Amino acid sequence: MGTTGQRVVVITGASSGIGRETARQFAAQGAAVVLAARGKPALQATAEEVTRAGGTALVMPTDVAVWPQVQHLAQAARERFGRIDVWVNNAAVSGYGELNTLPVEAIDRILDVDLRGQVYGVKAVLPILREQGHGTIIGVSSGLGVRAVPLMIPYCIAKSGVNALYEGLRLEERHAKSGVRVTTILPASIDTPFYDSAASWMGVRPAPIPPVYRPRAVAEAIVFAADHPRRDIYIGAAAQLAMLQRLSPALTDRLLAVGGQVFGRQQRNEPDRGQSNLTEPTPSSGAVDGGVVRFALPRSRWTRLVGSHPALARSAAIASAGTLGWRLAHRRPARLR
Repeated sequence: MGTTGQRVVVITGASSGIGRETARQFAAQGAAVVLAARGKPALQATAEEVTRAGGTALVMPTDVAVWPQVQHLAQAARERFGRIDVWVNNAAVSGYGELNTLPVEAIDRILDVDLRGQVYGVKAVLPILREQGHGTIIGVSSGLGVRAVPLMIPYCIAKSGVNALYEGLRLEERHAKSGVRVTTILPASIDTPFYDSAASWMGVRPAPIPPVYRPRAVAEAIVFAADHPRRDIYIGAAAQLAMLQRLSPALTDRLLAVGGQVFGRQQRNEPDRGQSNLTEPTPSSGAVDGGVVRFALPRSRWTRLVGSHPALARSAAIASAGTLGWRLAHRRPARLR
C-alpha cells in the first residue's frame, strides 16, 4: 500500500523518550511513522499518540541488535507505504558502573544495541534509499561520543563509533551521488526514562550530568534535519563540551575530575533494585519524559539559534568553550527528584 504526499519515517527506540517525542512531532505533520522498539505495549501506546496527532502508525516490535529483525523492519516499512523517506536510528541502552565492575555480557549488549544496531539500521535502509534516489538517515549519537566520561564507558565507546559510522557514510554517499543525506544528532543529557531503565552496578540509580534538557529539544532537531540536513547538530551543552575537548583534552580531564564531580553527578540518592532493560524491555506503556530532575530545560537555545547553522556554530562553540569549563568546575548538581 503506497502513500501520496505523506512522508514515511522509521524510528527505532520509538517506545519512549526521544523516539516517542520525535514520532509525535512527525505525526503532527501528517507523516506515516513506523515505530520500532522491543516493548509492544509501549509501541502501541505510542501508535495511539501518533494517530491522535494526525499521523499514520505502523507498530514493528524490533530488537535492533538482531540483523534479521532490522532487515524485516525496513522491508515491512517499504511494503506497507511504498517507500522510506527518513530513517531515524535512535535506540539505545546503557549500564552504569566502573569498567572493572561491569559484566562482559552487559558490555556486549550495550555495544550490540547502541553501535551495531545503528550499523544494522543503515545497512537495512540504504539499498532502499539508493534505489529511490533520495532519503535521509538521521543518527542519534551523544556529546559523550566526542568526550567520554567515567561510569558510562561502553556507552561512550558505542557513541564514538556511531560518530565514525556517519562520518564515513556521509562521504560514501556523496561520492556515489546517491541522493542519500546523513545527519548526526549529538545531545547533552536528556530527561527521559533512560535513567530509570539503565542497569546499574554502582549500588544506586544513575542520574544525568547537568544541564539537562527535555526530549522535545532533540526531537525538534531531528524533525529539522529531515528537511535541512546538517553534518552534525549538537543539543545544548554537548556542543560546548565537544569544543572544549577539541581545544584541550587535558584541561577537560582536569575540569571533569574536580572534586570527583563527574562521578557524584551521575549517582542518585536512591538505591538500585536491579532495574534494567538490557535484555528485556521495560514492561510498561512507556513515556516521553523521565522526571529524574525537578527541572529540565524545554529547549536548547544553542540549537535553535546557532546549532542548526554550521558557520555560526563553529564560531560560537569556540567562544562558549571557556564558559563551559567554568560551569563544569563550579556548577551545583541538578536537584534530583
